[in-house]
Amino acid sequence: MQTVKRREFLQLTPGRRALSAGYWLHVSRSAMACRFEVTMPARERAGVEAAREALDEVDRLEQQLTVYRESSEVSFVNRHAADGPVPVESSLFELLRLCVELQRETGGAFDVTSGPLSRCWGFMKREGRVPDAREIEEARACVGNEQLILDAETLTVRFARAGVEINFGSIGKGYALDCVAANVRRGVRSALLSAGYSSLRAVGGGDAGQRGWLVGVRHPRDKERRLALLRLRDSAMSTSGSEEQFFEHEGRRYGHVIDPRTGYPSEGVSGVTVIAQSAAHSDALATAFFVGGRGLAEEYCARHPGVVAVMLESGAERAVVIGGNENCEVELIDE
Repeated sequence: MQTVKRREFLQLTPGRRALSAGYWLHVSRSAMACRFEVTMPARERAGVEAAREALDEVDRLEQQLTVYRESSEVSFVNRHAADGPVPVESSLFELLRLCVELQRETGGAFDVTSGPLSRCWGFMKREGRVPDAREIEEARACVGNEQLILDAETLTVRFARAGVEINFGSIGKGYALDCVAANVRRGVRSALLSAGYSSLRAVGGGDAGQRGWLVGVRHPRDKERRLALLRLRDSAMSTSGSEEQFFEHEGRRYGHVIDPRTGYPSEGVSGVTVIAQSAAHSDALATAFFVGGRGLAEEYCARHPGVVAVMLESGAERAVVIGGNENCEVELIDE
């Protein structure tokens, strides 16, 4: 999450239907290296202030969670938690507990401590490089939730060794959308919240008469194509892939999503979109399924009704839909 100068926009744009019912309100803010936006039907005009106040929370969360500001709470934890227990704000502690739970449930495919591996491969500075085996093993020694020691009584976090660091890059935007949604609900009945192109959170089901918010999933190999269409109602969607961040070395392509279990960039999946009840879950699980592949997605969705994965495996021409969610309709697109 890089530092971005705050900018806020309010737009009124026409939809596909008549003027009286087809206009949409957009309130947006730049944060976490992307654009957060709240989209509402024109009838929700009274909710504009609620949307603005909700987006204020994103600024606070960025200041707390980013690893790109020395003044953030997470940066403070990363500097001092190897020396002893560090008290943290209660919501940050609960987020860490959620990360530990998700790491366990995905067999380590999602891991909030995987930052040393991303740093090792140069992705933290967007300067990709191929490290040698010794560097990778040294980074892996600092990765794993066994490195996090959480004390619920004192709300403290401690690292088991020096070199450990936490990084919420694979869950932070989704978590922020959940916080925005909680605040928006106080003044808005229906809204679509987005954090860039990768994460969405639907509040309600769109305009009157709709079956849900209509959302297109971009094809991971072709930006001009859609892989699927979704209709979301009171649910969240996140996408993971390596088409945007990668580098090539000696004819081989390396994506930015690192498998914490091996220390090497993930292979086998071109892109995956996950639908879940919360954006924090969908965000983290999109990364986990991209890393763990179809087997992990099928196992997880079988154990967790309501989680859906739309996955395009490497080399495959057609995506597969795994799991089900009564608040989401999925239509694959064949072109």
